[in-house]
Amino acid sequence: MLFVTNPLYDLHEAGPKSSYISEPEVEKNTMKDLSTTYLGLRLKNPIVVGSCGLTNSVEKIKEFADNGAAAIVLKSLFEEQIEAELNANMDSYHTDYPDAFDYIKEYTRGSALDDHLNLIRETKKSVDIPIIGSINCVSGSEWVSFAESIQKAGADALEINVSLLPSNPDVKSEHNEKLYFEILEKVCAKVSIPVALKMSRYSAGLANLVTRLSWSTENSVAGFVLFNRYYRPDINIDKVEITTADIYSTPTEITESLRWIALLSGKVEKDFAASTGVHDSEGVIKQLLAGANAVQIVSTLYKNGAGQIQSILTGLEEWMENKSYDSVDAFRGKLAYDNADNPAAYERIQFMKQFAGIS
Repeated sequence: MLFVTNPLYDLHEAGPKSSYISEPEVEKNTMKDLSTTYLGLRLKNPIVVGSCGLTNSVEKIKEFADNGAAAIVLKSLFEEQIEAELNANMDSYHTDYPDAFDYIKEYTRGSALDDHLNLIRETKKSVDIPIIGSINCVSGSEWVSFAESIQKAGADALEINVSLLPSNPDVKSEHNEKLYFEILEKVCAKVSIPVALKMSRYSAGLANLVTRLSWSTENSVAGFVLFNRYYRPDINIDKVEITTADIYSTPTEITESLRWIALLSGKVEKDFAASTGVHDSEGVIKQLLAGANAVQIVSTLYKNGAGQIQSILTGLEEWMENKSYDSVDAFRGKLAYDNADNPAAYERIQFMKQFAGIS
């Protein structure tokens, strides 16, 4: 037994009062170090709430922070949305005054930006965890100068979401991938806060692309978020029309980001955040073992509420206790490609090599 002496003396007794706590209880009460570093920011744990409709509200963000979230990525400024609103305003506005069109253009873009900047300012007043601004880009146009305003508003970092779907048969792959470099070059030239690139998994040479992106600019990208989850079309055969597939991810979707984080985390000297398919502590643990610095969650919050964050953290701590890990750093990357006993498993792409006995 471990004896703990009470410093208070009972005047009616000869000596100090004593109590005891068993050694197993002392171990049980030992706090685990869940902290991690992502984009140069020291986070209290690996759970980052990803950009979504839920991160467009100071009240919801505060709720996530109160439940243990380590950082928040704000709902993105969408270039496509801003351009669509701009076009609608231009189509409905008729005048012979040429400068009026410039005014409408600047007002539309300025209004969308102001909303985002106000959200950053108000959120920074309400929570004490890092706030990451977000821009969803489809081109390398000059509007990425918004990044500078996001920094001035107080954002701790910036996530650039570049969604590339190489669907045009007339466009070469190098042309599509050039967009990443163009956007990063412009953004990194304007800000000093860390920049993360949330990117598509579509590339004929993904490992090479990420490697080149990691050192492509003077103020290089600080990390990568793998991967974008796209809108998913479906077909209703009764109505014979295009519909939308389930908007929420499932735990089975974790495999793509898991594979590539495991393959790249030990080779590319940048931080990685896993995105898509992480719904519980098991998913978080898997991604950390693969080498992720942080894990973004969204769908599980829509399905289970903000309390799911605490459930994930509890599960993570219990697993660490069972495996005798005192910190996240003690096991992060333990099963990355460079450290795994069977690294070839991450490169296997044909089922029959794994299930040779299936007839």
